[in-house]
Amino acid sequence: MTVIEHDFGIQQRQVERRFRALLSLDALHEANVRANPIPYLERASERIYQLEKALFEALQAATASTDEGSETISIGKAEHARLLQCQAIVARAYARLVADQPQTE
Repeated sequence: MTVIEHDFGIQQRQVERRFRALLSLDALHEANVRANPIPYLERASERIYQLEKALFEALQAATASTDEGSETISIGKAEHARLLQCQAIVARAYARLVADQPQTE
């Protein structure tokens, strides 16, 4: 006996649900995502741009030298280690982002 498998479009609906969830939209938007995805794709593109911009600004702030009028403060060794770890995470994420960008010449 042969079984013919058919998912009745469930994979497509799961993709649409995940996309809707990533954009923080409620369930009412799911049909709109299916019918007219362009505005939602533009919204996703803008969100990606904002995240890339925030990542770049965080890296710039972490690596910027502020010699002028700097004030000495004391922090614990554990706090300093956490800050260095955060800086390393941001630097790795930015390096991956730059590596994924197509090279234009």
